[in-house]
Amino acid sequence: MGEGVQGAQVVHRLAGVLRIVSAAMPEGITTSDVARAASLPRPTAHRLLASLAAEGFLDHDRRSGRWLLGPELYLMGSVAAERYDISSLAREHVRALAEATGESAFFSVRRGNETVCLLREDGAFPIRSFVLHEGKRFPLGVASAGLAILAFLPEQTVENYLVDTDLAAEHGDGHGPDEIRARIRETRALGYAVNPGLIVNGSWGMGAAVFDPSGQPAWALSLTGIAPRFADERRPELGRLLLHHAHELSRKLRPSPSR
Repeated sequence: MGEGVQGAQVVHRLAGVLRIVSAAMPEGITTSDVARAASLPRPTAHRLLASLAAEGFLDHDRRSGRWLLGPELYLMGSVAAERYDISSLAREHVRALAEATGESAFFSVRRGNETVCLLREDGAFPIRSFVLHEGKRFPLGVASAGLAILAFLPEQTVENYLVDTDLAAEHGDGHGPDEIRARIRETRALGYAVNPGLIVNGSWGMGAAVFDPSGQPAWALSLTGIAPRFADERRPELGRLLLHHAHELSRKLRPSPSR
């Protein structure tokens, strides 16, 4: 039993290290920063990183000292994409949102209690927000994509998550349980989520959930930009565009009726 628990802890640590490196792409990340993010002693973090590199899951740039995702993950990801990745379907909607609004548009996927950004397309407006980029992770309830997904999960799932998760500690008082519950109610009423500059002051976001064939929110389309571009009079228009494309993408994912 002890060996089983110890083995599970090692797997948990390895998975955590891979997620940390993934979130730092494409620049990569140093051993010290991995240790800090994973709350591990630096020697332990280095052993895990080196073990992953030996198996091809990571690369180590000796000149910069940074760790990056390796070729084995690319190969595995290419195979897994056939089952899980809908980026090819989502790309046209992300591009259409960027072209129609001038803002930066995104497609994110739910992974457990997080969202991971998969696609970014910048619009024509020259001033952009760089809060979100490919590979960036946020907890559910943080940023508009994560709030849009959280709002449409089953009620008990939402409550269990809010009870067990302290979002305010890392993301500020605006992410306390009561504040999140209030934004969930607003999201359900509007159909889309609004992040009024809660991550970076002056950087707003809006998001709409994309539903899998079972009716669960598994992805989200979102827009980000500077606050003046998300003024009261414009948000309903942006919301309609997001909901339209989220609905169309969800519809494409539903199985065709049998003939």
